[in-house]
Amino acid sequence: MKSPISIKRGKVAAVFIDLQEEHRRDKRYLVEGYGDILANVQRLQQTARANNVPLYHWAYIVDLATARPFHPVEANGKSAFSDKDDPLTAICPEVGPATGETMLVKTDASAFRAGPAAERLKADGVEWLVVAGVWTEACIDATVKDAIALGFRVLLVKDACGSGSTAMHQTAILNLANRLYGGAVTTTDGACRLLAGETVEAWQVEGSVPLRFSYENAARLYAEL
Repeated sequence: MKSPISIKRGKVAAVFIDLQEEHRRDKRYLVEGYGDILANVQRLQQTARANNVPLYHWAYIVDLATARPFHPVEANGKSAFSDKDDPLTAICPEVGPATGETMLVKTDASAFRAGPAAERLKADGVEWLVVAGVWTEACIDATVKDAIALGFRVLLVKDACGSGSTAMHQTAILNLANRLYGGAVTTTDGACRLLAGETVEAWQVEGSVPLRFSYENAARLYAEL
């Protein structure tokens, strides 16, 4: 259901996941509607900077020497995606970190599976994470679930995330919405208003698994979030 929420200044950080060139230039890993997603991310970043909200950027970089078991590889022996020697792992320049912003590399789907980021955010008093990026059913899903387990509230910006197809993205958002305990789902417009200190009507989970979606109604339920 939708209900009014607000986020206290000084208690929020903006998190951007894997907004890398490979998702618009490598035909194997194209994200549908990536241009629109990047434009929405730019708006979020501009609003965050204007309101002194810290920005954290992550890139997925795979080094097979330390990769998890069963990691997929190409015939040439390189990682099937995000290989450390592939220049397309670079963050798209229009959404890259500004001077002084945190840029981190992750070697797994979740931004919070390892490393000091969560402890740093907690030490800074951050309670809410505004999350955007790709792919929704993979790295966004893993990051959001780990963030919740660590005690953060997540504001999931549905139109600033994406995947290989509309269906993959929308069903992933619905799955996360069903279990986004303590957090909320909103649009870029709503997230920008919240970052600016306004109160916004946003979708919050109530009860257990309220969104029983099917092939027929998934798009409608997604639009209603």
